Amino acid sequence: MGIIKASKLIFDYIRRDENDQIEEVNRAIDAVDVEIKKGDFVAILGHNGSGKSTFAKHVNGILLPTEGTIWISEMDTRDESHIWDIRKTAGMVFQNPDNQIIGNIVEEDVGFGPENMGIPTEEIWKRVDESLEAVGMTAYRMKSPNKLSGGQKQRVAIAGVMAMKPECIILDEPTAMLDPNGRKEVIRTVRELNQKEGITVLLITHYMEEVVNADRVIVMDDGKIVMDGTPREIFSEVEQLKSYRLDVPQVTELAYELKKAGVKLPEGILTRKELMEYLLPLFLEG
Repeated sequence: MGIIKASKLIFDYIRRDENDQIEEVNRAIDAVDVEIKKGDFVAILGHNGSGKSTFAKHVNGILLPTEGTIWISEMDTRDESHIWDIRKTAGMVFQNPDNQIIGNIVEEDVGFGPENMGIPTEEIWKRVDESLEAVGMTAYRMKSPNKLSGGQKQRVAIAGVMAMKPECIILDEPTAMLDPNGRKEVIRTVRELNQKEGITVLLITHYMEEVVNADRVIVMDDGKIVMDGTPREIFSEVEQLKSYRLDVPQVTELAYELKKAGVKLPEGILTRKELMEYLLPLFLEG
């Protein structure tokens, strides 16, 4: 079994009236079956309301299934005796780092999670050192989080989750509130954690450029998984993605339009460098 496995997972948001009678039921997750391997970098795409953030909250046990099952490292999230271990296994980084940072000084904030876990003091400071170094924030350890940029705050939030030594980090639109430089900082940090530390990454995003280096891309629509493959496989299907109200990376869109205009290019070009490697010989021939 993978580190994350869902079987026939269903989740309904239920609205009740003042008499506690069911007024409305909205199905956010609709019979999802998926398995994610340990050590993979998986991106989940989908427009607003597709179910991607609801799924992310199931991985951390914030939400529990209406029907079906989700296992984290073979632990059923509905088993209350395992919920603490599940949250230690799968750490969550939210969209707004201000909702996650509570310390007055960066190093205190990063050490807060391990302290709550009852980790000995010496081990806490070791973890703080390692986590800050891993996200490139060691030089800011004595700073107030209020003095940091959005990208730096998000890296501190990631360090705080890392210090708890999770096997998996779930990032729910972590760059939605950041400028382009902040987005690049955070995604670079996440990729390094995945590659160097072997941490499983589940990235929920609607920025297409952030997923081109993922191992796997899952596309959700109306609570279902509608596409699942490598970035190249997914971004080769430009029209299908657009039918789910999603864009593609700008360079992929350009290559797609050039190909439609008769330029001999392969499907699913993902980077500018890759596009230039195909275009330069064509210009030289001309």
